[in-house]
Amino acid sequence: MKKVKIKHHTSYIKMLLPYLNKDIIEAGCDEAGRGCLAGAVYAAAVILPPDFQNELLNDSKQLTERQRYQLREVIEKEALAWAVGIVTPEEIDQINILKASFLAMHRAIDQLKVRPEHLLIDGNRFTKYQDLPHTTVVKGDGKYLSIAAASILAKTYRDDYMNALHQEYPFYDWDKNKGYPTKKHRAAIRERGTTPYHRMTFNLLGEDPQLSLEFE
Repeated sequence: MKKVKIKHHTSYIKMLLPYLNKDIIEAGCDEAGRGCLAGAVYAAAVILPPDFQNELLNDSKQLTERQRYQLREVIEKEALAWAVGIVTPEEIDQINILKASFLAMHRAIDQLKVRPEHLLIDGNRFTKYQDLPHTTVVKGDGKYLSIAAASILAKTYRDDYMNALHQEYPFYDWDKNKGYPTKKHRAAIRERGTTPYHRMTFNLLGEDPQLSLEFE
């Protein structure tokens, strides 16, 4: 039974779709860092060639760190266009994390050197970008190559950023937890207080029920 599941998972990885609409320019979009207590939220937009193929490319959460960075090189080399957008912790506190996630995607799309004709968005909600049509896809980073590619760029560039912040504030274990609410991270907040990079509107100590901001 276990072997069957593994085989199914392997075939699933190879079945990511190259596009939703064959004859138009699509950009896949995804974000990283929405559930973190500290740091900016990152998003990426990627336009892949319609004939792009890569059996390893998948949702960044399903890959090892080494695989993600290897794929980042492939994506940046072979994509027709790619860009990364960032929204700071201060902005997150001002507008809330959901709006910040959409804004980060908008900022990524702003920077694309090729204008897309359609957007594929990971999740089930999105704020319309200019006059471009979009399609939201639940768990899209495991279904479409362009969204998976965006998830990898957003994740790896945000990891680079959190690793750099760790050098400035080593007590919070950001090189390992990347700002997510681990026990060690919250213990460090209790002991040493917050930093300029913490999201002050978040439930930093975990003492009250956290409002769930997750969406598929």
